[in-house]
Amino acid sequence: MAGIDNITKEILQEAQERAGQLIAEAQKKADAAQDEAKKAAEETLKKAGEKAELDAANYADRIASQIGLRKRQAALTAKQGIIDQVIETARKQLSEQDAAPYFEMIVKLVTSHIGKGAGELFFGSRDLGRLPKAFAETVSAIAKAKGGELKISDKAADISDGFILKYGGIEENCTLDALFAEKRDSLLDKVNKVLW
Repeated sequence: MAGIDNITKEILQEAQERAGQLIAEAQKKADAAQDEAKKAAEETLKKAGEKAELDAANYADRIASQIGLRKRQAALTAKQGIIDQVIETARKQLSEQDAAPYFEMIVKLVTSHIGKGAGELFFGSRDLGRLPKAFAETVSAIAKAKGGELKISDKAADISDGFILKYGGIEENCTLDALFAEKRDSLLDKVNKVLW
């Protein structure tokens, strides 16, 4: 029996050694898997951190860009307001100037808009009441020289300044508002160059 005990001891010892080896190998594999999982987790965490930093930087850039855009829009709106104010002030100064320089300007406008045929000039009540004495003769002579005829209506038009020129059924609005509106883009450019 001693031989069987020895064989059994040997088998047990081999089994224990084999079990020890298997446990050691399993532990190595488990340690390696744990190390690999830890490295993968660290890499994922690192990538997530880098992505978060990149996302935060991109977000900050977008916010800064939006702030810059809003500042530029506010500046542009302010400039536009100033330009509009300058143009309106110029229009108002032309409208409110003394009769002599105002009607000199009106004569130039009438001259540039006179056509052939019989026409009629309509003024607002304010201008109709302050027409210079020789104004009717002046515009009549200019019209005659251009092959036309022009008279001033006794009826006041519903306008504040400038005039309405009527040939037959066609009316041409030559109020300062209409003239400034027509020239708005070029006036904006000129005022913009002067101011900035």
